[in-house]
Amino acid sequence: MIVMLVLVVFGLVIILGFRMLATTTPESTRVEDARSQLAIQHRRFINKLAPQAQLLQGQYNVLPSITLAQAILESDWGSSQLASKYHNLFGVKAQTAGVKSVYLDTQEYVNGRYVTVKAHFQVYDSWNDSLSDHAKLLAYGTKWNPDQYRDVVSAANYVQAAQGLEKDGYATDPTYTEKLISLIKTYKLYQFDD
Repeated sequence: MIVMLVLVVFGLVIILGFRMLATTTPESTRVEDARSQLAIQHRRFINKLAPQAQLLQGQYNVLPSITLAQAILESDWGSSQLASKYHNLFGVKAQTAGVKSVYLDTQEYVNGRYVTVKAHFQVYDSWNDSLSDHAKLLAYGTKWNPDQYRDVVSAANYVQAAQGLEKDGYATDPTYTEKLISLIKTYKLYQFDD
C-alpha cells in the first residue's frame, strides 16, 4: 500500500513537472518579447515625430533624419524627465527671462570628461512645439550668431548635417556625430528626408 501511494505521488509530481515545463516561457522567449515591445515603442516614437519633422523640413530646411536622431538621442526616446514631463526633446536651455523653464541637472562634456551641472531648460506645451523651436534654432542660429548652424541647414545629406552639428558647436559630446549617424542608419531615418 505504501509503495502504491509513493508511486501515485511520484507519478503526480512527474505529470505536474511536465505541465509546468510546458507552460513556462523560456528565458529566450521572454527576452525576445521584451525586444519586440521595445522595437514597437521605438517605432511609435519615430512615427509620432516624423510628420512634424517633415513639415518643418519644408519650412526650415532641417533634415527630418537629423531632427529624429537628435530627439531620440537627447530624450532617450522621449522617456527622459525633460521630454516626458516638460516636452523638451532636445535639451534646449532657456535663453530668455520670462519663458517657462525648469532647473535640472545635466551632463556636459568639459575638459575631456563628463560633469554634472545644473541649468535652466525650456518648458514646452507639446513635443511639436519642441520640434518647431529646434528647427528655428538651427535655421536662425543663436542670438549671438545667426549663422551658428549654417552647415547643418545647408547640408545635402544627413552625414553632412551631422558633421555640421559638430562643426557648428551644437553638442559637447565628442561622439555626438557618430551616435546620430548610427541612429539614422539603424532606424533608417533617412527615409523621411526629401
